[in-house]
Amino acid sequence: MSDAQTEVEKLGSGSSEDSGSQRAEIFERPTGWRGFYYHPITQISMLGFVCFMCPGMFNAVTGLGGGGQVNTKDSANSNAAVYATFAVFGFFSGSVNNVIGPRRTLMLGTWGYSLYIASYLAVNIHPGAGNFVVAAGAVLGACAAFLWTAQGSLMMSYPTEAQKGMLSVSFGLSSILEGSSGLLSHLETISIANGVGNGTYIGFLILTLIGVFLPLLMADPDKMIRTDGTRVNLVRHPSWKTEFVSLFIALKTDPWIILLFPMFMASNYFYTWQFNDYNAALFTIRARGLNNFVYWSSQIFGSVFIGYFVLDQNKVRRRVRAFYGWALVFFMVFVVHIWAYFYQKTYNRAEEAAQGAYKIDIYASNYPAHVWLMIFYGFLDSMWQTYAYWLMGAMSNDPAKLAVFAGFYKCMQSTGAAGIWAADGAGDPYMNIFLSTWCIAVGGMLFAAPMVYLRVTDHTSLEDEVLMQIEGVERIEAPVIATANKA
Repeated sequence: MSDAQTEVEKLGSGSSEDSGSQRAEIFERPTGWRGFYYHPITQISMLGFVCFMCPGMFNAVTGLGGGGQVNTKDSANSNAAVYATFAVFGFFSGSVNNVIGPRRTLMLGTWGYSLYIASYLAVNIHPGAGNFVVAAGAVLGACAAFLWTAQGSLMMSYPTEAQKGMLSVSFGLSSILEGSSGLLSHLETISIANGVGNGTYIGFLILTLIGVFLPLLMADPDKMIRTDGTRVNLVRHPSWKTEFVSLFIALKTDPWIILLFPMFMASNYFYTWQFNDYNAALFTIRARGLNNFVYWSSQIFGSVFIGYFVLDQNKVRRRVRAFYGWALVFFMVFVVHIWAYFYQKTYNRAEEAAQGAYKIDIYASNYPAHVWLMIFYGFLDSMWQTYAYWLMGAMSNDPAKLAVFAGFYKCMQSTGAAGIWAADGAGDPYMNIFLSTWCIAVGGMLFAAPMVYLRVTDHTSLEDEVLMQIEGVERIEAPVIATANKA
């Protein structure tokens, strides 16, 4: 372990020198088509399309409730497997990202989504293939850990400090496409069995396969220049042993991240109740498809609202924006859950599983009130995710450190989701799942409050720029905008 520690120290010193050198220079951005291609918004938008093609299809299928199937048990168990393996691989995915680079990591993470969609097609053809869905979910969990860590690293390192909220909106544009994909099942002829047909799954499968190859078209991060002329820090390629040590170094040097773990854990926890215990339980398949569409579509508005109008308002100090964002998300948690509680009181699992149980269709008189709850849940989801990423971005600008943070985020997120999906697959009462969802959301925000108060500053300090700061390394001076070199 001492050799690894020595290498980490050397790495820390080198990172400091390199990053300091880059921050001391302002580079000229390319022009013409190269300027467009290498623009951060272009690359973040391409990243959004990768996530539309792969996680977007996963969200579209999951958002239908039960993966579009009549029996939601296999889907719940598969999602539990997704997040269980995600939790394990997510803890080390930041290290993988730093070793092989975000573009390769992104590609490594895409192919599991195709397998997952194919498993539902197999169940439609062979109804007894439920175990295949669960196994595909376990494989997808490992792949998803790599994809989301690469996504988090790129999304947080490309923008300047003033753009970290709004560039997540460019990425979030894919959410409206995800909802449109879910609407395919609404437009499809609805079967008597109230399930999704083969055509929808085939369409999803083709899109995920396109997503596998899209990372090949993206730019290398080491060639990127931010809009303010600064370079994105080069991706480091140390040994595996060193990278495993860096996980614990990140916790040691920035322990405040631990206070965000409950917030991370809650960030996918609420999907189980929303999609399986509300959408799938109460609605017909075409209403489920339309609900899925408005849910993901509303996310772009939630991201724009909190990202542009709150978190990226440069006229307001960053610490103040952090408190505004916290208060807004905390308020929305209570708005949507108090609203949802009055609906949850009216039904239970046994009633909705009964043969011939009433399902709300899009033409029913009580549909508008129920669909508005899905819209507000979409708002809350996007605001929660945007605020969580913004908080991590406020802690550092170093891509390597942000990759580790993103790995922690997805690890804890998946731990919570695996547990609640398993509880749903075991048939726990809807009310129990709903109340646990409400409690963990409130708890996540309360634990985050001290971190916001004590850790978020108006500007990212030099000590936060690298994964380690080694004693005896000369402190890097503030950026000097006197030199201008071509990239």
